[in-house]
Amino acid sequence: MDSVQSIFLDLNQLIPIVNHWLHLLSAVIWIGGLAFIVMAVKPGLREAALPKEYVRPITDAFYKHYKRVAGILLVVLLFTGGINLHYVNQIFVSQTGQGMQNHPKYLWIFCIKLILVLCLLTLFLYTVIFKSDQDEEEEGENYESIPFQRAALWMGFFIILCAAAMKHLHQ
Repeated sequence: MDSVQSIFLDLNQLIPIVNHWLHLLSAVIWIGGLAFIVMAVKPGLREAALPKEYVRPITDAFYKHYKRVAGILLVVLLFTGGINLHYVNQIFVSQTGQGMQNHPKYLWIFCIKLILVLCLLTLFLYTVIFKSDQDEEEEGENYESIPFQRAALWMGFFIILCAAAMKHLHQ
């Protein structure tokens, strides 16, 4: 009975696990939503042969909902990412006696991930702030409700790759 209680009640393990799960879940939903728009919505609208005047309202409706969710996920990702960084540093100290500042491979991948995250956030905030100011001239199958959506999707894929590499560098 004591071993079962210690598994479930050890907050030193439970908090980092739940935090990491929330971080991963948020990233998967954000990148997955973007992937859905890029890989399903846009090609689906192209294949449906809709009149050009319907493409923009449909893609804008999808993006409107995605933007709300992505904004909330942004806050969750930033908060849980900071907490993850704290726990990873603790793991480094407990395993090697040194903090993460003495692990250059981890730091390089972390910096690459942060740069990609900042680029992705910049694209997201650009669409949130300047989306309503864009000209109404963009139409048809070239219209993107999320500017640079393919680039953002690839950045998301590489962010996840960096996260996988970082996970294996501190085990």
